[in-house]
Amino acid sequence: MSQTVEFQKEPDDAAARVRAVSAVTTFGPEAPLQLDCGVSLSPFTIAYETYGTLNADKSNVVLICHALTGDQHVASRHPITGKPGGWWPMMVGPGLPIDTDRYFVICQNVIGGCMGTTGPKDIDPKTGKPYGLSFPVITIGDMVRAQAMLLDRLGIKDIFCAIGGSMGGMQVLQWATAYPERVFSAIPIATAARHSAQNIAFHEVGRQSIMADPEWRGGAYLDEGTSPAKGLAVARMAAHITYLSEAALHRKFGRNLQNRDKVTYGFDADFQIESYLRYQGSTFVDRFDANSYLYITRAMDYFDLAADCGGVLANAFKDTKTRFCVVSFTSDWLFPTSDNRQIVHALNAAAANVSFVEIETDKGHDAFLLDEPEMFATLKGFIGAAAERRGLK
Repeated sequence: MSQTVEFQKEPDDAAARVRAVSAVTTFGPEAPLQLDCGVSLSPFTIAYETYGTLNADKSNVVLICHALTGDQHVASRHPITGKPGGWWPMMVGPGLPIDTDRYFVICQNVIGGCMGTTGPKDIDPKTGKPYGLSFPVITIGDMVRAQAMLLDRLGIKDIFCAIGGSMGGMQVLQWATAYPERVFSAIPIATAARHSAQNIAFHEVGRQSIMADPEWRGGAYLDEGTSPAKGLAVARMAAHITYLSEAALHRKFGRNLQNRDKVTYGFDADFQIESYLRYQGSTFVDRFDANSYLYITRAMDYFDLAADCGGVLANAFKDTKTRFCVVSFTSDWLFPTSDNRQIVHALNAAAANVSFVEIETDKGHDAFLLDEPEMFATLKGFIGAAAERRGLK
């Protein structure tokens, strides 16, 4: 049996900007999700949030795709951390580039996630226990396929704009190639058409740190009442370094000591950067599931948009009518500008409508989540022009 449950979320006091509607939709046995690994997942649930008002012909939909450690709370207070404004507060809201007075915004927690959408921490109806490692391996394609099923359920035939950074950008590219007739405009930010060997290596370090934690228990930690918190924290620490840049780390921390005048000649957090990373790791484990981290990083590793197109990326965009805006950052070494240019070159080869901007910043990969006026201006201009072309008021 399929059902949808919605509830209103009050706007944050500081922002009072936008009212979120949180919802959970369950797809029953009659609507299984066909996964790339050959397994059918059923039943499954998708958790999502919406902002703004859907217009009469449902032509003003903006789909926001979140990154690896993100979730559906893109512009509302997080229910676990209490952080107001969501993870993209400067992008989503009245008068902002993704204007909730003008567009109907939807953000879904991905399949394999841990914020309401079915993932490895949820109960396997066949066993009555958490899935753990019995959860099927997922791909970016599976994430997008599930999103499309939800939009079908909501009666939304196409998307005015799909936008996302990092893993979110991968989903945007998947949307534009798997469902080209459903995507009017696409904004992949700080991403790539396939995961690099270096990025797979970083992910493997994170996964091994989780699996080396004795409390991981072969993935069955929930059933055994334990938690691989230390391993997950280390995975987060290692990954967080890749989201920054050397210049940003030097500017923010340098070699400054943490609450002391001299080093201790021990292994406490002598330096501010050590304390910062430990904090990032310890707070992350409160809101994220370790097995979800394994599954979602694996999905990114498997992403290769050209793999089913004879290895020629341009073939993935053949005859596309989607309007693209690709954005990169000069100091992003996780998804460098060269990766984003490969996407642009492929789009040019396919004679697609594409704009490209490389933004000068020292903030690293995470720049797309931070205060970057040039990015805001670029995206506001592109989205506005696309809306005019679409005939949206």
